[in-house]
Amino acid sequence: MNPIVHKTQQSQIRKDHPNFRPGDTVKINVRLKEGEGDKERIQPFEGVVMSRRGELLGESFTVRRVSFGIGVERIFPVHSPMISSIEIVQAGRVRRAKLNYLRKRKGKAARIKRAERPDAPKVEAAAAAK
Repeated sequence: MNPIVHKTQQSQIRKDHPNFRPGDTVKINVRLKEGEGDKERIQPFEGVVMSRRGELLGESFTVRRVSFGIGVERIFPVHSPMISSIEIVQAGRVRRAKLNYLRKRKGKAARIKRAERPDAPKVEAAAAAK
């Protein structure tokens, strides 16, 4: 990549997101514009990170959740201003970078093992807070 473009993009990268990987369950708070006015609200989207791709400002990730029995996937740019925040709900342990096989699985077959990473949030602490 051109060093000038690289340096320009480095200044625009968001550093407030946690490090997350494919297999992690994340909660993304998305900013939505409502109506014609200046109304804005935040809508959470919680699901499993299926993949990450790209680099610098072109980096994006795919999140999948099952809503009313139908699989819904959304692709988010990592450094987008429409993302208010990203929160790791549960760290997952997977052995591949792209989890496309989850599309064919339902119910218990689509589960992902929990990871024991030092940067991962503790599920017991999150359950006690609720």
